[in-house]
Amino acid sequence: MNLAYILKDSNYKLSQFNSTEIEQLEQSIILKSTKSGETPYTVCLVRKKEIKLTPEEAIRQLYLRVLTGRFHYPIDRIQVEYGVNFGREVKRADIVIMDKDRRDAIYILVELKKPKLKDGKEQLRSYCNATGAPIGIWTNGDQITRYQRKDPNFFELIPEIPTANQTLADVLQKSFTLDDLKKLSQEEKQRSLKEVIAEMEDEVLANAGVDVFEEVFKLIFTKLYDEWMSGRKGQSGKRQLQFFNSGQKASN
Repeated sequence: MNLAYILKDSNYKLSQFNSTEIEQLEQSIILKSTKSGETPYTVCLVRKKEIKLTPEEAIRQLYLRVLTGRFHYPIDRIQVEYGVNFGREVKRADIVIMDKDRRDAIYILVELKKPKLKDGKEQLRSYCNATGAPIGIWTNGDQITRYQRKDPNFFELIPEIPTANQTLADVLQKSFTLDDLKKLSQEEKQRSLKEVIAEMEDEVLANAGVDVFEEVFKLIFTKLYDEWMSGRKGQSGKRQLQFFNSGQKASN
């Protein structure tokens, strides 16, 4: 049984993961006979016990491999199904990475339960606000978005998360060109401009009494045209881009 079969009737995908990560998980699948037929299980990288491999669990196990393999976070800093208190109710965050120096504080929180961005972001926002986590990630295995929590009501998109040996400031201060951003967009299946602006409206302009697609689009396309005209000599893709989020508030 492979992962494509496990995910076939779900809204989760595999495009965020490389062949090595997929093969590692597929090789770990254990099939158990149940009343409904053969059911896939795997040994969780963090919990070290057999877990039923549902579509959501498959994406979690793959993303654990991303965090440990690509970003070098040690297993002892990672927890799954982390309890988040909402008054008397306790909900479970899919993956959390604890702060390097304060092991009782969450540094990164990952949301996988909601495979649609709008629902996933709302849940991610509530979990980050409840725990104080400065960095949040949502993915369904196909799309991925990463946020810095700048205050309880504002989450800013960031291009990547830090590795275990970086700070968020290191990531945000890295030089990017337009060519770099095009490559990142292709690799990560970024959302359309319309979707990004719709999220901007939801994040910044909600209840402001303006029509985002009449007002913000004017500014966006004016800026795009200005950038295009200023780089018509063929070097536009090599120009260094400047970002104004320093990331100084987020430790590791």
